[in-house]
Amino acid sequence: MSAARATGAPSSGTGPVIQVARLRKDFRTRQGRVTAVGGVDFEVAEGAFVGYAGPNGAGKSTTIKMMTGLLVPSSGKVLVDGLVPSRERRRLARRIGVVFGQRTQLWWDLPLEQSFELVRHLYRTGAAEHRRRLGQLVEVLQLGPLLSRPVRSLSLGQRMRSELAAAVLPGPKVLFLDEPTIGLDVEAKAAVRGFLKDLNQTDGTTVILTTHDLDDIAELCERLLIIDKGLVIYDGTVEELRHRYGTTRVLVVDLRKDVELSVEGARVVRIDGHRRWLEFARDQVSAAELIARVMAAHDVVDLTLEEPDIEDIVRRIYRGEAAL
Repeated sequence: MSAARATGAPSSGTGPVIQVARLRKDFRTRQGRVTAVGGVDFEVAEGAFVGYAGPNGAGKSTTIKMMTGLLVPSSGKVLVDGLVPSRERRRLARRIGVVFGQRTQLWWDLPLEQSFELVRHLYRTGAAEHRRRLGQLVEVLQLGPLLSRPVRSLSLGQRMRSELAAAVLPGPKVLFLDEPTIGLDVEAKAAVRGFLKDLNQTDGTTVILTTHDLDDIAELCERLLIIDKGLVIYDGTVEELRHRYGTTRVLVVDLRKDVELSVEGARVVRIDGHRRWLEFARDQVSAAELIARVMAAHDVVDLTLEEPDIEDIVRRIYRGEAAL
């Protein structure tokens, strides 16, 4: 699908579309001052797809709310498309889309189609452009049978697809997503992921994805920011994370005969019929060396190399087992 951008005047196109510097947010509680975000720094290039991950209470949602103007920072700087969100919320709203997985921006008792019509009036989109955009979204997100139904009657998966449509209907330059696949079944998640991937790659929409679902990040994001205790503790690609902190890899070997397999530099961690799983340390032996040793000593039908699971790596980082 192709997109017309939001009606707010775009930035010059030079430099990052999001700039965050020494951004901090403190809250006053009965127990005293609590720091939710403790001075984060990052920039996001236009057209990027960035995952923003961290455990509960790490400061993810607070950061998103400051970038969208819902919260005022205690200190530091945040610019989104050249605007200060907390000061220029109305102008910024015409350039961004926001989806919070556990909150709705649709009108609960109205038919879905009327919610989309209200979005058109809020953003002052022309009728012809609205019909074109909505037609594309209805087709891609399979919303046709839902248009006449009240929002309250939609399932969670149907509502989330509808929320995404409402958020991107005005053609935002930046899309903020906070847990967009929470509670969805496998089929609904696949539909949402496919839509987001196409939106980013075809339209060039910048996407910031906050999620606990690391499968979302692994499939969609070219860059990952990990936040913990209000600070960014990792900023890089998913593959770099696997390489730097996935200390072990697994070679899956299919043998022609069911025989004992013993190879220097690896240990068998699982056996299933003629198949063996060999775990080895990345810094002690290369995959090529290990494959050569296996092939020299055994009659092999097939080989598969499994990279470390990103979810396990991130959990180890949270627990302090993988030093950053």
